[in-house]
Amino acid sequence: MATDRLMRLFTDETRVRAFAAVALGAETSEEVARAAGLSAKDAALALLKLREQGVVTAGDRAELRVAYEVFQEAARAERTETAPGNPGSSSRDERTLQTFVRDGRLVRLPAQWTRKKLVLRYIAEQTFEPGVAYPERAVDEKLQGWCEDGDVDHVTLRRHLVDLHHLDRSEGIYRRAA
Repeated sequence: MATDRLMRLFTDETRVRAFAAVALGAETSEEVARAAGLSAKDAALALLKLREQGVVTAGDRAELRVAYEVFQEAARAERTETAPGNPGSSSRDERTLQTFVRDGRLVRLPAQWTRKKLVLRYIAEQTFEPGVAYPERAVDEKLQGWCEDGDVDHVTLRRHLVDLHHLDRSEGIYRRAA
């Protein structure tokens, strides 16, 4: 995602200071170094990275300028990706999953209902093949892997999966719907 790339770009203080100097009117590497309080080398390296990523460009007379259109495009893309009902709005879902599932482990179940359903659906899809019959012992073994070092035990997780119909239970046999 473009906004993630931009955020990573500005995690370095030197680049932030160089960018700010350009935004405030510095047009050359020397002016950036002076305005940002950087050495000539640090300013040149920061500007190189900023230009590689397209957030600072050179005008007709080689003067430095901020490429505001890059930020506008990133903002437009972010709004489109996270718009409700948009099939591409998975970035919000991905952030939710990254919060509650780490390294193949369930850290904890979300309190918010929609997030909880998302996390449980993800676990069911990652753990069980559709239409395959699993005895309770196999289900428990698979779910224990998700629960190691977490706040939720495998029995609670199994119950939630059944209650939300991610798994069907009949006579001690569990199946994920196709």
